[in-house]
Order: sequence, then C-alpha cells, then structure tokens
Amino acid sequence: MKKFGRFISLIGILALVLAATAAWAQPGMGPGRGQGRGGGAGDPYSRMYDPKTVETLSGEVVSVDKFTPGRRMSYGVHFTLKTDKETIPVHLGPSWYMEKQGLTIAPGDKVEVTGSRVTYQGQPAIIAQELKKGGQVMKLRDAAGVPAWAGQGRR
Repeated sequence: MKKFGRFISLIGILALVLAATAAWAQPGMGPGRGQGRGGGAGDPYSRMYDPKTVETLSGEVVSVDKFTPGRRMSYGVHFTLKTDKETIPVHLGPSWYMEKQGLTIAPGDKVEVTGSRVTYQGQPAIIAQELKKGGQVMKLRDAAGVPAWAGQGRR
C-alpha cells in the first residue's frame, strides 16, 4: 500500500512538472487575449492607439523592418515613411497577419496611411489603422484601434 501511495504521489508531481514546463514554454496567450503573440485589443501596445490623434499621411516608404513591440509578442512589421514634413515610423501589425493580407510594401513605394500618432520609446510614431498602396487597401484596425487580427491566431 505504501508503494502505491508513493506511486500516486510521483505521478502527481510529474503531472505538475509537465504542466509547468508546458506553460512556461508557451510564447504567449494568443492574439486578442492579453500580451499574446500578435498583440490583441487588451495588450499595452494596442492600448497606445488613441482615436483622438488619428491622421492621414502620404509619402514614400524608406525602409521596411520587423520589430517586437512588447515582451512575449511576435514580430511586427513597420516601415519608415518620408512625407513632405517628416520621416516617421509606421507600425502596421504582426508579420503573420501581414503575410496573409497580400499587400506588400517595399522601399520606394508611394503609400497613404491613416493611424494614431503616438509616442513609442520616446519617439513619434504612427500606429496604422489603414494602409493604401495604389488601388489596394489594407485594414489593420477599426476606428477604436482594435486590431483586425484580434482573436484570429496564426491559422
């Protein structure tokens, strides 16, 4: 009977260790649910979007880069936009979402972006709501700043 009790205790400990390991290994809680892989509506980065500071800028794409906006979030895509008045980073969305949209941007492209002017890491930036290139339009967020990919995951 003692051996059976030890066996049950060992199984319980093993189950706890496996569960803790699996939870620790997860990259996040998933888009739309806090600070997950894609940054949903509830993560601190997405809460930076302010509908009161929305503006539309036109210009030329200078560079396109990947970045990580927050801890435990997947890579996002941003580009540097050169307008008549300034050169400013424009944050689009998670790379996995961008790849699904079919609209690619490259240095030299002429684009129009609508989004919220914010301060990111002490510098001005735009968190894009919509991106236009030629006749193509990519919706990234709604008017309140809720990401289009919130709750979609990497499917």
